[in-house]
Amino acid sequence: MPTPPFEGKGKRPADEIPEPGRYATARGFCLTSAFWMIVAASAGLLGATELIAPDLPGSLAWLSFGRIRPVHINLVLFGFVTPGLLGAAFYYVPRLLRTELFSERLGRLTVLAWNGALVAIVVSLCMGYTQGREYAEPVWPIDVLVVGAFGLIFFNLALTVKNREEPLLYVSIWYVLAAVILTAVTYALGNVIWRPDSGALSGIPDAILLWFYGHNVFGLLLTPLSAGVAYYVIPRACRAPLYSHTLSLLGFWSLLVIYTHIGTHHLLQVPVPTWLKVIAVTDSVAMVIPVMAFLINIWYTARGRLGEIHADIGAKFVFTGTVMYFFVSIQGSMMSLPQVQRVTHFNNWVVGHAHVGVLGFAGMIAIGGLYAVLPKISGRPLFSRFLADLQYWLILIGVTGFTVVLTVAGLIQGNAWLNGETVYRVLGEIHMYYIVRAGLGLMVFSAALIGMYNMARTLFPRKGGAP
Repeated sequence: MPTPPFEGKGKRPADEIPEPGRYATARGFCLTSAFWMIVAASAGLLGATELIAPDLPGSLAWLSFGRIRPVHINLVLFGFVTPGLLGAAFYYVPRLLRTELFSERLGRLTVLAWNGALVAIVVSLCMGYTQGREYAEPVWPIDVLVVGAFGLIFFNLALTVKNREEPLLYVSIWYVLAAVILTAVTYALGNVIWRPDSGALSGIPDAILLWFYGHNVFGLLLTPLSAGVAYYVIPRACRAPLYSHTLSLLGFWSLLVIYTHIGTHHLLQVPVPTWLKVIAVTDSVAMVIPVMAFLINIWYTARGRLGEIHADIGAKFVFTGTVMYFFVSIQGSMMSLPQVQRVTHFNNWVVGHAHVGVLGFAGMIAIGGLYAVLPKISGRPLFSRFLADLQYWLILIGVTGFTVVLTVAGLIQGNAWLNGETVYRVLGEIHMYYIVRAGLGLMVFSAALIGMYNMARTLFPRKGGAP
């Protein structure tokens, strides 16, 4: 199995200074991710502060918690993590295929459409226009724009594959293409895009369809995109071939087959068909197959080469993300069990789990992917390794703190409610945890600012700086 970047074997030299216009799409998604991470983190920090001081927004309805929370979630998902992973993909897909991106002009149009959708999401949700469905809050015109953007991405990447000069389709290509086309389909289904007036069905069928989408937007978007970045960055940093091509394909196909059915484990307390609950719980436990196939492959590739991982800041972020993936996956399988859900569901335990998955796993890998490709698409070294390391530790401490604080708060809530305690009487017991959570959020917000500055200075150095 060849080393994924194929450096030195293609038509282009590995250390060339890219000509103007090359990698414009990758550059656009990198900047999109860095910018919207700041906005997403600021919304999360504001929401965490409002849990401590509910009267903080006063009469400003557009800053109320009920509106800021979906803004934070959608911006983390579609503003920070997904564009970060796509920014890396738009660099490494042409490199792995030894060709040029089919159309940089189409790519730039896609970046503009994507950012237009993000602006529309923020404005509409702050104004109170929402479908009121978890992870599917944006209204119908935005849904159409998002699905259209995914369609443009798939079209651009698919034609790049068609024009390739490299006959071997490395596993990262599999993951990227599957993530984009499957998410376009599941997004349209989950947002009930054929019903513009409501964006929803009714009753139990709507709940089933929503959580089919709600879980797959992570499992069929963030997970495969993150795996694609990891499969590119880690072997390249280690200067070693991938441990097992067979394992990579096992992980790919088992992820697609198993993950698709697990969303109903969010609905064990409601009257959905029992057979569907059984499938959801069984497949949630069976997720150990794609997870361990991926992790064994990555970790065995890096075995004995942790020094190289530490020396490469992009690989350092990515490898940490894979460790987070291990913890969040084990936790997710355990949380699907009905006896565990009696304590952990509907409280801060789930919020902590989401932070580990989105920020700790996919977010860390997205940032690592950006740091891995930025020097390549800019033709110059990273502006500051110190700032990148500082960002790494701020995020690592922040997400670890989120995990501990929110897990403890969730267990307090779950056990109290299980024993018949009312909701409001528990709020005083977890107030201090909310304060700590806001402090950790400030660290993540600071990390976002540092990352934006570091990436912008790498892409746009001051006049007279290094070429």
